[in-house]
Parts: sequence; structure tokens; C-alpha cells
Amino acid sequence: KSNLATGGGFLLEGERESLIRIVGRASDPDDIADTVVRTGDPVPITVRQVADVRLAGPVRRGDGSVDGSPAVILSIRKQPGADTLALSDRIDATLDEIRAGLPADVTVDATIFRQERFIDAAIANVLEAIRDGALWVVVVLFVFLWNLRISLITLTAIPLSVVITALVFDRFGLTINTMTLGGLAVAVGELVDDSIVDAENIYRRLRENAQREPPDRPLEVIWRASSEIRNSIVYATAIVVLVVVPLFALPGLEGRMFAPLGVSYLLTLVASLAVSLTVTPALASVVLPGARFLRRESDPLLLRSLKWLDARVLRFTLRHATPILLAVALLVAASVSSIAWMGGEFLPEFNEGTLTIAATAPPGTSLAESNRLGGRIERMLLEVPEVTHVARRTGRAELDEHAENVNFSEIDVGLAEPERPLPGLPYAVLRAIPGLHRRGVEPVGRPREVVLADIRDRLSQVPGVVFNIGQPISHRLDHIMSGIRAQVAVKLFGPELDVLRAKADEIAALMAGVPGVVDLQVEPQVDIPQVRVRVLREEAAVYGLAPADVAEALEAALQGHTVSQVLEGQRTFDLVVWFDERARNDVEAIRSTLLGTPSGARVSLGSVAEVVETSGPNTINREDVTRRIVVQANTAGRDLVGVVEDIRAAVSGEVQPTLPSGYFVEYGGQFEAQRQANLRLLALGGASVVAVFLLLVSCLRSWRAAAQVLVNIPLAAAGAVAALLIAHWPGVGAFGGLAWWQWPRAWAGSVTLSVAHWVGFITLIGIVSRNGILMISHYLHLMEREGEPFGEAMIVRGSLERLAPVLMTAATTIIGLVPLALGAGETGKEILHPLAIVVIGGLVGSTLLDQVVTPALFYRFGAGRARR
Repeated sequence: KSNLATGGGFLLEGERESLIRIVGRASDPDDIADTVVRTGDPVPITVRQVADVRLAGPVRRGDGSVDGSPAVILSIRKQPGADTLALSDRIDATLDEIRAGLPADVTVDATIFRQERFIDAAIANVLEAIRDGALWVVVVLFVFLWNLRISLITLTAIPLSVVITALVFDRFGLTINTMTLGGLAVAVGELVDDSIVDAENIYRRLRENAQREPPDRPLEVIWRASSEIRNSIVYATAIVVLVVVPLFALPGLEGRMFAPLGVSYLLTLVASLAVSLTVTPALASVVLPGARFLRRESDPLLLRSLKWLDARVLRFTLRHATPILLAVALLVAASVSSIAWMGGEFLPEFNEGTLTIAATAPPGTSLAESNRLGGRIERMLLEVPEVTHVARRTGRAELDEHAENVNFSEIDVGLAEPERPLPGLPYAVLRAIPGLHRRGVEPVGRPREVVLADIRDRLSQVPGVVFNIGQPISHRLDHIMSGIRAQVAVKLFGPELDVLRAKADEIAALMAGVPGVVDLQVEPQVDIPQVRVRVLREEAAVYGLAPADVAEALEAALQGHTVSQVLEGQRTFDLVVWFDERARNDVEAIRSTLLGTPSGARVSLGSVAEVVETSGPNTINREDVTRRIVVQANTAGRDLVGVVEDIRAAVSGEVQPTLPSGYFVEYGGQFEAQRQANLRLLALGGASVVAVFLLLVSCLRSWRAAAQVLVNIPLAAAGAVAALLIAHWPGVGAFGGLAWWQWPRAWAGSVTLSVAHWVGFITLIGIVSRNGILMISHYLHLMEREGEPFGEAMIVRGSLERLAPVLMTAATTIIGLVPLALGAGETGKEILHPLAIVVIGGLVGSTLLDQVVTPALFYRFGAGRARR
């Protein structure tokens, strides 16, 4: 009543009126202190006589520090759809304005965690891969064609396709990010494929025409040459597009991750097809007719050598078609079967440059003790050479969305990346060059996995505190998928807390014995000290008190009650009434608290309630209305799926048979998302193969010919598996104690397949179908249009005439992906590296084997199609 403002109507004076304002607001603490709370004799009693009035905050439930020094940490979160880089610049500008008005002893450090650094590093690395890939494509084309004009005609497809894609992105408001650039990086080698096929065929036909007497008009030859292969390149690109479409059907995180890649990949490929159908023949008609090099009969040296070798291989293959096909089938079956032994994970591990460490002290630990432990942890982390800064948040802020207790701390740790002494060269290249370390150019700094192991070893020396080490984005992905900040979550459900705790401890003990499990902890649902006030209903009723009256009075006294607000300019302060600190923290003082009764009498709390010091659960967590407790862990040095399978086996064998009725176990985390994504990709991949087959039948007008093209898929799978095994060679020491026949399984077990690998396998389906279409469609063209009889000579001629475009399209695609394949662990490339390895291996395998298998298959099974 002593702190209000109201209106009193209007004062009317002739032609004027005045507003009546009644102001009774307090303007400073003295006004509140002089407020009368009860009339007395001879003088009234004021607030000053019975209470202290001062500016203060609520009971502190959180704290922060930076590099071990006290700090206030401000977290800024962007709205969905906002541009992180532009927003960061605006925030920096605002902070500069704020700094100008701060006291001299207050500093603002805006470098603790900036997501733009991760974005900048990722985009820079992917752009580097695009640049390097494009440069190598130029080199490969020139080496094969050995002709500047044709190379320039072909290379025109790259900039034009990129420009068209950029215009489409701008028109539809699509953003440039790591994954959209990744789609461009994956496609950069394929952008010239259609133009290569078109330009090479035009060049070959113009050269043949130059040997005739009299020659045909060059424009007519170019039109015929381009029309000859137009059907093949349109169908080949349509198949690639069709195969990538399933990426848009992926739900959840994997869909959000790979859909942008699919969009940019498809747009650039469709743009390159449009360029090859229009710009490429138009440029050829301008720069090729009349060129003197058209009168040269011989191919470039490299191509002549490859054709000489291929001709001998083809003749041997066609004369021994059946045994060679059987041998290749056995090789493919052996390679593909090893996939069953490989491990699995959801996504490749990101390299965000920042760690997020969750440190949980025993429940009931005070804020002061948590701060002491947090300071010790910070000092230990700062001793690690690679750590650049440490920021800690303990407990929670007043309006924090994370309702954490004071025993919980979240620590952001900045890590310095190993320096690359030769800019532009990936670590893999540096380590592969002998003697680099002796020349003083070995990357400076320890590998990331060594740094993490060092940090875990240091933190294990803090007794009573359990740690979970993740990264900001990865940490949130885990939280989204399972509600737990870890890769693996074993959830135990049941009605009784004591049983849940006991069984959770048993599960944790079993998980501790599983190789690869790190950061193991049981969700801290334990008993902590409590002061319990239980209202004695009969005694309270004697004084006319209901339990709610007792509860409301104690809540106001011990937790505080907001009775009004005090204004100061634009600022608002809550006016809170509660007991002084001594009374709030003394059980006897609480027990002797006087309560007002309806009759006006006073009665102590101890007379109407039982006040006892006891213990009770710190928290009770539920999921789907059922009580649950979680045992969580991360993995290190081993694949996620293998770890979870071992955990399942241990828990199902030891714990589940002993669970009482009403208790059950569920498994959550990344591995569950990985399993669902793999099943979905398998189904979508199968549907893609069926759709590709139907398109091939439409293109080749024969189901047998279409089936022969599809043979490229298992050939590519065998090559991809071989590439994965080579990239993950564990060294002979890893096979210690194993018999030689156990080595293949142990070797395959060292490979971990993620969703990115499976996306690579699906992408391969479309890419490798191109070679088969080019080969078989040309066999049919020779028989239908040029009168070649079916036989060994026709197949040798057709294969040799298609050798150059087949090898060039494969080589440009492969070389364009090499920068990504060498970028393992680099920010931005880590999720594209597995895809690149799979596609490179698949293309190498299918291209080499296709030169043997497709001619042999057509020679063995194509006679009927030839007769028709």
C-alpha cells in the first residue's frame, strides 16, 4: 500500500482541465524503510525497526569464470534462419559501443566461443577443396586431350555451371553453407563429364571427316556427332539425378545435413548438362573447324599407349570371357561381404575447434565447493599446451533455459589447431612425404585424439567429479536425439527409485568393462540432505490453520515473496520480503517461526508442523510418464555400433534377467539414429536401383543391356570397399595374437561406416552407370548406324573409341574429390571425407573392371540383342 501510483480524475477550471495524479511510489530504500507496517502507541512501527532494506539479489544458484578469473558470461543465441556471420558483425559493433561506456576495470572478451570461427574455417577448407579439385581437373583434361582448344571448350562447363547454380540459389533465397559448398566440391569433377563426352566425340568425328575426300560440312558433322551421344548423356545425367533424390527423403538430422548437399549437387549437374547440350557444340563449331590439328591421324601419346594396352587386354578377355567373369564375380563377392564385419557410427566426428566439458559433482555439493572444484579443473585444462582459453558456467542463471543444479558445470575449452607449415597441403600429404619431419615442416601440435586422451587423463585426477567431453554442435545433436548429452544412453525404467539406482550401478559396472567406453556416468538421482516440514493437521486445525496457510507463510519467509515493484527510470526492481539469512539457514529458527492465526494469535511452526532434518531424492526424472534413470557414455578408439552391441550383450545377459516385473531397458543415442538412417538408405538405395533399371531399359531398349550396365554397381562397391580398407590399414601390429585367416575380419573391423559413407555408396550408383551407358550404347550405334557385324572386332573398336571419354570422365571426377579425401579431420571436410573415399574407390574399381567386364558380358550375352 505504500508503493503505488494512481489517477484521481480531472480538475475542471473553466476553460481548462488538469489531470489529477496521486503518486505514492517509493523512490529509494529510505522510503521503503520509513513505511509504517503497524500503528503503535505512542509511535507507529516502521519497516526500519523490524527489517533491513537493501539492494541485493536472490540466493545465488550459479557462477561463471574465464581462464580461472570471476566473470559474467553472456550467451547470445541467434534466431532460426538468421545469418550467423552477419549477426556476429552486428554484435561486435554493439559490443564496441558498450565498451566505450564501461568502467576502466571492466573488460569484454568476445572471443570465448564464436560459431562464426567454425563456419569460416569450414567454408575456407571446402573452398580450398573446390579450388584444388578444379585445378587438377584442368591438368587431367590437358594431359588426356593434349589440345588447348578442346580443353578450353570442355572446361567452360565449370564456371558456367557454378554461375547458373549461384543464380538459382539467389533467386530462391538458398544459403551458402558448408554442405551446399560440399555438394559443389563433390560435383566439381563431374561438371565437365557431359562436355567431355560431347567435345571428344565432336573432335573425333571432325578428325575422321578431315581424312575424307571430299569432307562434309563441319557444322553438319558437329550436329551429327553431338546428336550421336546426346541421348546417352541426357540419360546418364538423369540417372545421377534420380539416384540423389532419396537424400531429400531422409528425415531428422541426417536429412537436414545432406539435403543441402543434394540440392547444390543436382543443380550444378543439371546446369552442366544444359551447358553440354548448348554451349559446348556451339563453341566447337566456332573454334574447331579449320584447325590444323584435325588432320593429325594419331592420338596423344598417353591415349595411344592406353589404347594399345586396352586392345590387348580386350582380345584376351573376349577369348576367355567366362572364366574372367567368374573370377571378377568371386572378387566382388569377397570384397562386398567384408561390409558385414565393418563397424558403424551415425556421423563422422566433427572438428569444431572447441570442446564442451560437462562436470558433475556429487548432488548436494554447494555452489562454493563447485566453484572451488571448477577453478581447479580450469587450471588443469590451461596446463594443456593446445588449450587457448577456458570458460566455465556453474549452476544456472536466473532465466537460464538449462535448469541445472549448482553441482553441475559446463566448460567451453578452445583448442589450437596444429599448424600446417606448407599452406594448402593437407596433413595426410605432409605425413606421406618421407623426411618432412626431419626438415622441420612436420605439423606443429599433437593430433586431436592425443589431446583428448591427455585431457581425459588429467580430469580423471579430480575425485568425485564425473565428466562428459563433447563439442558444442555434437553435444546438442546428442541432446536432440536422446535428451542426453552423450553418444550412448542406456535407459532403465521402473516404479521404485532404489531398484533403479541399484540396477543402474550394475549396468554401469558392466559398461566399464566394454572396450571403447569413455565418460561413463550414472544419472545422479540420489538422496541428498533435506529439511522436511510436515504439517500436523489436527494440531493446525485447533488454531484454524489449513496446510496451505502454513505452506504460504513458510514459502514467503524462506524463499521470498514479491509484494511490489520499485521503479528507477527505465529499470524495475522487485520488492521481496523474506527472512534474514540467519533465520533462513537455521533449523531451530525455522521451527520457532511464528505464524498468524485467524483469531489474531501467534503460534510457532513447531506447534503445528514437524520440522526434521532427513534426506530425499535430488530429482526424479520421467519419460513417457514412467520413472527412469540413465547410464550414459561416449566412445573413443572404437566404432559406436560395436560398443553398443557389446553393451547390449552384457546387459541382456547379466541385468535384464534379474529385473523385477515392471522394469525394462531401452537404448538411445546416436547409434539408434544411425540404425534407422541405414535402414532407410538401404530401402531408398534399392528403390533407386529399380528406377535406374527402368531408365536404362528406356535408353537402351533392352532389359539385358540395362542389366549389363547395372553390373557396374557391384564393381563400384568392390572398389569402394577396397578404398576403405586401404584408408584404414591398421598396421601389422594390430593383428598381434591373431591367426592369419583372422586378419581380414580384424582389418574390416577397423573400418567404421557412417551415414556419410552410405550416401557415397548411393551416389556411386548414378555415377558409375554413365560408363556402362557410354560403352553399350556405342556398341549398338556401331551395329545399327554404321553396319558393324556383332563380334570381337566390333566390341574392340567400340571399346577403344569410348576409352577416352570413359577414362576422362572418371579421372576428372576422381581428381576433383582428392582434396576432400585427403582432408580427414579438417574442419568442414570431416563429413565429406568418407563420401569422397567411397566415390573415389568405387570409380577406380568400376572403371578398371568395366573395361574388362562390360565387353565380356556383351560378347557373352549380347548376340540376341545384336540380331534384333
